[in-house]
Amino acid sequence: MRIGLGLALWLLASLCQALEQGERLAPWTLLDQFEQPYSLHDELQVLLVARSMDGAKLVKGALEGQPKGYLEGRRTVFVADISRMPALVSKLFALPAMRDYNYRVLLDRESRVVSRYPGDEAKVLWLRLDHGALVEQREYDSAAALREALESLTP
Repeated sequence: MRIGLGLALWLLASLCQALEQGERLAPWTLLDQFEQPYSLHDELQVLLVARSMDGAKLVKGALEGQPKGYLEGRRTVFVADISRMPALVSKLFALPAMRDYNYRVLLDRESRVVSRYPGDEAKVLWLRLDHGALVEQREYDSAAALREALESLTP
């Protein structure tokens, strides 16, 4: 009985956290793969969110061949949830590999930021913002479609 009630309350809380169009995103700061901080700010145009390795691979595929600074030029940042990755794997393998990327990856090590933005595990969540407020929300399950959407942003 307690488990059922707890589950119901958790589901209700999750639904309450769903973003509404026009709602301002709560502020946060995360470190990237170089341990450099990034704070959400009003100039950001697009927030890309990956909850899993599948989502991160979609972003990597969409950015393949793009020059360094491509995302920044489009006022876009990428947040990856690495909370389920074992710390040793992260430290020895994943982070060194990410340091070779030509784009910045903001790392959500405790899933405290990504959990604010509901979406499909295997997809990339696209949040278009205007002065910190949500304008549009999409999900991508294809690197080609994500790449096309990124190309449509004016640098």
